[in-house]
Amino acid sequence: MNMPTEGDIAPDFSLPDHTGTMHRLADQRGRWVVLYFYPADDTPGCTKEACEFRDAGDRIEAEDAAVWGVSPQGRESKARFRQKYGLDFPLLADEDHTVADAYGAWQEKNMYGRPSWGVARSTFLIDPQGRVARAWPKVKAEGHAAQVLSVIGEAKAATSR
Repeated sequence: MNMPTEGDIAPDFSLPDHTGTMHRLADQRGRWVVLYFYPADDTPGCTKEACEFRDAGDRIEAEDAAVWGVSPQGRESKARFRQKYGLDFPLLADEDHTVADAYGAWQEKNMYGRPSWGVARSTFLIDPQGRVARAWPKVKAEGHAAQVLSVIGEAKAATSR
């Protein structure tokens, strides 16, 4: 599946969080959503990225934006990861990687010369109308939350003109 690009309607979905509560993208219309895909709970890069989003949470919330993290691990793994690092935003379980596939984040990777499939670290900023305002197809975990936060401000200014 191709990755959605700027201006595309963001593929709608419904996924459970660590408690089993379903989160549906369409229910977020009217506000910004930072939708980030990460390979695995409680791994070094994914922890750094999640903690940076946690630490930027007040500033992201001040922009009337929500952060949702998506990875293929199940609800129990999400609950442990949230608890261990005090993460206060939804981590969604995409166990059959359907949503990652719809966003082009489920990709063939090469680990030590062996091909395998998994989530490519990527992020989508979705505007209040449900369109992709920005896509980051290849994310470096460190510093990414600050990058996203600055783009939210720019995108909001551009849409209010």
